[in-house]
Amino acid sequence: MLKAAGVERLFGMPGGGSNADLIEAAGNAGLPFSLAHTETASAFMAAAQAEITGKPGACLATLGPGAASLMNGVANASLDRVPLLVLTDCLGEHDAGVMRHQALRHGEMFRPVVKWSARPGAGELEAALDRALAEVRSLPPGPVHLDLSADVTGALWRGHSCLPCPRSSGHFSPCHLERLPNSHHPVILAGLGARTTAIAKSLRELCERLCIPALVTYKAKGVIPDGHPWFAGVLTNAALERNVLERADLFLAVGLDPVELIPRPWTHPQPLISISAWPMEPSQLPVTLELVGEIPALLDELSAGLPASQWDAAELRALAEDQRRRMRDAPGAEHGRQLLPQRIVEVAAEIYPGARAIVDAGAHMFAVMSLWPAREPASVLVSNGLSTMGFALPAAIGAALLDPSRPVVVFTGDGGLMMCAGELATAAREKLRLRIIVFQDNSLSLIKVKQEQRGYRTGGVTFGDINWPCVASGFGVEGRLAADEDQLRSCLEETAGHPGPVLIAARISGETYGHTIRALRG
Repeated sequence: MLKAAGVERLFGMPGGGSNADLIEAAGNAGLPFSLAHTETASAFMAAAQAEITGKPGACLATLGPGAASLMNGVANASLDRVPLLVLTDCLGEHDAGVMRHQALRHGEMFRPVVKWSARPGAGELEAALDRALAEVRSLPPGPVHLDLSADVTGALWRGHSCLPCPRSSGHFSPCHLERLPNSHHPVILAGLGARTTAIAKSLRELCERLCIPALVTYKAKGVIPDGHPWFAGVLTNAALERNVLERADLFLAVGLDPVELIPRPWTHPQPLISISAWPMEPSQLPVTLELVGEIPALLDELSAGLPASQWDAAELRALAEDQRRRMRDAPGAEHGRQLLPQRIVEVAAEIYPGARAIVDAGAHMFAVMSLWPAREPASVLVSNGLSTMGFALPAAIGAALLDPSRPVVVFTGDGGLMMCAGELATAAREKLRLRIIVFQDNSLSLIKVKQEQRGYRTGGVTFGDINWPCVASGFGVEGRLAADEDQLRSCLEETAGHPGPVLIAARISGETYGHTIRALRG
């Protein structure tokens, strides 16, 4: 049933019990299993595949500590609206009543962050699987949890029937056209619900036909390519994009989810029309009109009620370039050969055009999301709703396993990589074409900047120097060190043909991050 639902691969750190049965059954069905070195990483790997394919990902874990360790990955799938099937082992029905060792209430633990959780008995499995697949496919997407004992996975199977994928429905009536505000400078706000090929195509056509600029959220990078004439920048609900937002007289929020925005009040008074496949939570964004249904069809009908805008293409390009300039220009650029975070991104994009980029949370993230040139939906993956560290390397492994021929560039801080360093062994074992760039400044830079902004001492945010090339070598990964831009370029060019993973420790100064964050957030 998992294979029929489009699951490409199982990920996990397995135990015995039902895990062993599932891995064996998956192998018999031609569904490969990949070992991760932490349960959280396995969830990130599966989620990355789900984001790219639009089909469910799947991960498994043993009972007790394994299930508990999955939580961060499941929470990430919840807030980033990722269809993820979470399969945990549990005690059998008889043992659950008397045993206490490693016994946690998995369902109660996961229920706040999953769409549905169940612990079926052997006679209830068919209905539970049907329900789980229906829930994971329903909108908005999200994780679903099944607690499976060995009693269940060892029982005789008597057939199954899969429920069809639920479809959202919506209708655009003439009264909607009458309610459209008069607009000369509309702006599209594209969010995570717009990350399909069909929706991206419709959005690009709308932008081109009516001359409407589009801002994209972090999750929607590539829906409107960075190089597109009507690309207006990245939307975060911060200061950087205000040069476009303040000129707008109408917002068309396409697939936008409030979870994507920085948690601060939305201060723009212009009317906002939400066009989405599922209803928007009426919290942070004041919605004037909400249209729910098949987004391409809604966009086609909506465009009939909108005249061509009065935006000037040259002005829009200048506004978008001004955003990039403010992210590039930082104190320290005049200090000769110093390696700047923003130049790391631009050099990597130059040497690996068309690569998929996977980004970890941290101060380096802002330069990557502003300056990496995305060309298609899901070509940049980032943990945005949860914004968790330790995401990038595991997610890159999941992405690279889908298409081993396409290089994947990983942007991570040294603090984030230490949280998942064991997955370097996974990347080496699978011989994946990852280019792992570590922004090495030996500190938790984003937290350090926040301490400095408040006038506090910078405490608890620095750690000792790490010899990352040696760490990489110990895991079987090619390791390099770059202390300036010339060395970075040489490292990337010399290893371009390497068939496996490469780690490049890019030594930077975190002094420019404060300026970057002020440019972005004000």
